[in-house]
Amino acid sequence: MAPPTAGPVAILPEPTDLHVAAVTDAGGTVAPLDDDTRGLVWLDPRDPSGLSDALDAAPGVGWVQLPFAGVDAFAHLIAEHGDRVLFTSAKGAYAEPVAEHALALTLGTLRVLQKRARARSWATEPEGVSLYGRNVVVIGAGGIALEYLRLLAPFEVSVTVVRRSSSPVEGADRTVTTDQLDDVLPDADVVMIAAAMTSGTSKLFGPRQFALMRPSARLVNIARGGLVDTDALVDALRTGAIAAAGLDVTDPEPLPDGHPLWDEPGAIITPHQADTPEMVAPLLAERVRLNTAAFLGGAGSGFVGVVDPAAGY
Repeated sequence: MAPPTAGPVAILPEPTDLHVAAVTDAGGTVAPLDDDTRGLVWLDPRDPSGLSDALDAAPGVGWVQLPFAGVDAFAHLIAEHGDRVLFTSAKGAYAEPVAEHALALTLGTLRVLQKRARARSWATEPEGVSLYGRNVVVIGAGGIALEYLRLLAPFEVSVTVVRRSSSPVEGADRTVTTDQLDDVLPDADVVMIAAAMTSGTSKLFGPRQFALMRPSARLVNIARGGLVDTDALVDALRTGAIAAAGLDVTDPEPLPDGHPLWDEPGAIITPHQADTPEMVAPLLAERVRLNTAAFLGGAGSGFVGVVDPAAGY
């Protein structure tokens, strides 16, 4: 694909002062969406149809900045327009707050805070596990996973990273490919999921995976709910196949009132708020600034978070 042609940038659906400043600070021009638009910053992660309409209305757009690291909601648009439009995501931009939340869920489940938070009387039986020296399996090797590894370092854990490539990952003791996931689960004290959601990773965790895990193991998911078979997770918690789960994402999402997962004493559930709008806005603005500068450079290089249309992330 040829480098996108520089030109006016539209910010939709509702431009903010922060994101307008990011474009102008990089030397760009913000303008309404029309036939002259060449770049588009899309701020609504829940409105792929709106982005589709915008791309139809502005056929000259050659670069689109998406608002989240996960782009599964826009997968059909990336596949449809990927031959003429360069899509960039926020992957890696929110690594710090999301990895921090993943560590909080890790420590919370190990220290049985899900049980303590529900208690209405003083417990007399000692419970809880230290993170120090444990075996941690991290699925994925993007920005969030790498930041999580950095945060884990003081705990002197043994880390196995599971990813598409077996290339070594800094901060990990070993790296294995996804087809070896089942091989590393039996020794894991904590499994943290930070993988992209694609057709190939849907329900990556199902009954077989939970059956392979230790009864004392904890599962943490801050990626996408669809990576885990929810029915299998409920069953694993209910039967004691695993000890606990810390979830910032679920399938379905939002998790409906009355869903059995709410009643599982081993589950900590947060409402997909590992990164709040207040945390995200300045981080996305910096990504917009960097990619606007690359867009204006016209050489087709320097973009951060480029989405691979074939891989889907």
